[in-house]
Amino acid sequence: MFLNKIRHLQIDKMRNIIVEQTTSPTIYENHIEIIERKCSGHPDTICDAICESVSRELSKEYIKRFGKVLHHNVDKALLVAGESKPEFGGGKLTKKIKIIISGRATSKVGNKKIDIKKIVEEAAEEYLSKLHALKPEHYEIIAEINEGSGILKEVFAQKMPLSNDTSIGVGYAPFSKTEKIVLEVGKMLNSKEFVKKYPAVGEDIKIMALRQGRHIKLTISMAFVSKYIHNFDEYYEVKEKVKEEIIKKSGCRDITINALDKKKEEAKKIEDIYLHVTGLSAEMGDDGQVGRGNRINGLITPYREMTLEAAAGKNPTRHVGKIYNVVANIIASEIVKNLGLKEVHVKILSRIGNPIDQPQIVNIQTPYEIERETAMKMKKIADYWLANITKVTDMIIEGKVGIY
Repeated sequence: MFLNKIRHLQIDKMRNIIVEQTTSPTIYENHIEIIERKCSGHPDTICDAICESVSRELSKEYIKRFGKVLHHNVDKALLVAGESKPEFGGGKLTKKIKIIISGRATSKVGNKKIDIKKIVEEAAEEYLSKLHALKPEHYEIIAEINEGSGILKEVFAQKMPLSNDTSIGVGYAPFSKTEKIVLEVGKMLNSKEFVKKYPAVGEDIKIMALRQGRHIKLTISMAFVSKYIHNFDEYYEVKEKVKEEIIKKSGCRDITINALDKKKEEAKKIEDIYLHVTGLSAEMGDDGQVGRGNRINGLITPYREMTLEAAAGKNPTRHVGKIYNVVANIIASEIVKNLGLKEVHVKILSRIGNPIDQPQIVNIQTPYEIERETAMKMKKIADYWLANITKVTDMIIEGKVGIY
């Protein structure tokens, strides 16, 4: 059991870990709750996913060639939408989607060189290939990766991992009922099984949930693939079947899909429904950018505490803007799992140049009254994960934790 690992752990007195009870209402005491998720084909998610994939592949190559992850931050990407002419049973792109990836990365050590551009392009293409209606001829990848700052390279030369930024990590646990619904519906709609069953459904899906009291309402934007839709009747028929699948999965009956669609009897032209060649809004007018999408936990939650940090693509060994967000969520989840608390929030503040396991402060908050012994256990859980923070780096590189 995890608690056995920390039972006799001596807390590092150098770590400033503060546990406190807050007067803020719990998520369930709020009458209103709003949650958003941008799924795998959303332009912002595409940018996040590509940058994170690039960082992981760079890290693996650095470890393979040099035995450790070298300096890189590939956390800037812009998706410039293309233009298209969807038609029932087909259609075409008249202007390609353009994906621009930029950042900093070490490309050589001594006489050893790494083909950064190749790694970037292959990582991007690997993710894009998962979008079932998107083809290589539909997009163009532009990689602009330059050498990093000399000062930051010195940070990476240290034996003890040092923070390469002053940033905030924020996490909480557990998910509320509404949050779970949004996550589960999003994962279902993007799953291989669902796409196989309903190939007309594209991966560009945005879910917005509103809980008002106990009533939950879902508004879902979902691009359909024109190749698999041959007329208006088929479009509305598939949309209704998908709605029934969502009702079955979520238990919610108040669901609106593609709110801008004309009523079936009023639809006369393609523009009256949400139909795209690739099943992505990126093909026709919807741009994307890193950091504008989901937070580390896969959600956008304005009724919870969040950080605006763009985690995707940041270096997983030193960049606390990424690592501390992951660690904060892990600490909150472990506290809830092992101590049975109903709601926990964690905030971690770094300072550039400090050892990565020594943040300025870890603030653990709960709206519930806790005993001194429980507070000490909470501190020990936080201390354990900070002491083992390099394990978190490994989890990120191996893709075992969510980033977007």
